[in-house]
Amino acid sequence: MSRLLRFAQASAYPSPAAPGAAPRASSRPSSRTVGARRLLAGLALSVAGVLAGPAAHAHNVWLLPSSTILSAPQWITVDAAVSNDLFYFNHVALGIDELLIHAPGGETSKPENVSRGKLRTTFDANLDKDGTYKIAIARGGVSASWKENGAPKRWRGTAERFATEVPANAQDLQVNETSSRLETFVTVRKPTDAVLKPTGRGLELVPLTHPNDLVADEAATFQLLVDGKPANGLEVTVTPGGVRYRDKPEEAKYKTDANGKFVVKWPGPGMYWLDTDTSDDKTSVKQARERRLSYAATLEVMPK
Repeated sequence: MSRLLRFAQASAYPSPAAPGAAPRASSRPSSRTVGARRLLAGLALSVAGVLAGPAAHAHNVWLLPSSTILSAPQWITVDAAVSNDLFYFNHVALGIDELLIHAPGGETSKPENVSRGKLRTTFDANLDKDGTYKIAIARGGVSASWKENGAPKRWRGTAERFATEVPANAQDLQVNETSSRLETFVTVRKPTDAVLKPTGRGLELVPLTHPNDLVADEAATFQLLVDGKPANGLEVTVTPGGVRYRDKPEEAKYKTDANGKFVVKWPGPGMYWLDTDTSDDKTSVKQARERRLSYAATLEVMPK
């Protein structure tokens, strides 16, 4: 029996049939990494412009599920925000128009009961089948700036729209392309791996250790891919929860090997934020100088 099943059967995350169970405490880590800046740059394409200003560059972007291990099919609630302190609502809500819930059988669905406030977005997900779900926002786009009659112009959109909406002979034209992924994982009863398979597009994490079977003081192996190929030499930052209440962030940094792999040993239980970024010249718009890629995930580590 896997640790994940033992945790579920011990009612660490009780189903609705267990009334009166105490809710688990939330974790609220804080981190201001270069990866966070680039992740934010990519996600900003769909956050209604609130993240486009320079002040947004120090903020963190995250999803936080109410549970990551369930003993029976049921609903969960997920928070989504852009914040100064990771997992703490103190900046703006995150736009989730592109968010999809990937079911164990390959189906996808949209979030339900979405509510976007000033500081966070909240939504529900009905996890009605056994297996592992991936809740993810995958975004890509192009940004451009130029001068028109001496006045600065800015544009954001898709690669398909670029050719028709940005003047081909624009003065001082500068173009950048972004690709970002933001993910978290939830398992009902037993872990499965269908949603963990890479798409071969952009920067992706392949959890070689199941993301819902992470245990304190034990090692977990992951692999990073760019367009389906191992990403060598990427720096990965892993931040444990509760940084807001500690003197030091206690971030751990790792570097991928030639196969794109890295190994994390979790110092303790709780919520963690994993993020990384890179750039290359494999753009879909010939005018773009570079493609910026970023990835971040919320992972929960259980006690031993």
